[in-house]
Amino acid sequence: MTNLDENIDYTPEVEPKEAQEVFGEHIGQARQYFDLLIRDGDLLGLIGPRELPKLWSRHILNSAVVADLVEDGQLVADVGSGAGFPGIPMAILRPRVKFVLIEPMERRANWLADVVVPTLGLENVKVLRGRAEEAPLRNYDVTTARAVSALPKLLRMLVPLTASGGQVLAMKGSKAQEEIEESKSLAKKLKLESFEIVTVGENLLVDPTTVVRVRLL
Repeated sequence: MTNLDENIDYTPEVEPKEAQEVFGEHIGQARQYFDLLIRDGDLLGLIGPRELPKLWSRHILNSAVVADLVEDGQLVADVGSGAGFPGIPMAILRPRVKFVLIEPMERRANWLADVVVPTLGLENVKVLRGRAEEAPLRNYDVTTARAVSALPKLLRMLVPLTASGGQVLAMKGSKAQEEIEESKSLAKKLKLESFEIVTVGENLLVDPTTVVRVRLL
């Protein structure tokens, strides 16, 4: 276990009312996921204890609302999935979308495949252990990532996995526009059509999620 600072409150966040609004009929699976993260997060290095007071708001709900940007029948790759963000919350909300979680760290990949997916009954999720460049399939309709790297590096990683005409959804913060400007020089080489900043969850969350959507030619 991580050594805790006695001056910091590590109490897990109480489920906010927004959780029911976001997940609707799928709230039971979301609660199961929350419980698994509380149980295993620190022990397996999935999520730090400092994140527990904001586990719902900053992580689960923040990821779930990105599901608004994918369509039924699509194939989505979540690269560097870690503890399952944003892929697991998105998959809970969108059972008709297929998700592949790509995670290089063995204990995280095993936890996702052997614990989360069967416990939540997520038939639309597969887990691949490995790096993005090792992924066998390179024709995803959508690729996404959260807190993996700056946008220029991220695009070099995700675009080769993304189908022509597909899109990259990169969860970003206040520097989204700055990262777009740093990435524009890659447009011709990577065959990028457009960059767009999209805010999702505005009507549901106190802190909506900022996504950089990059469309491919």
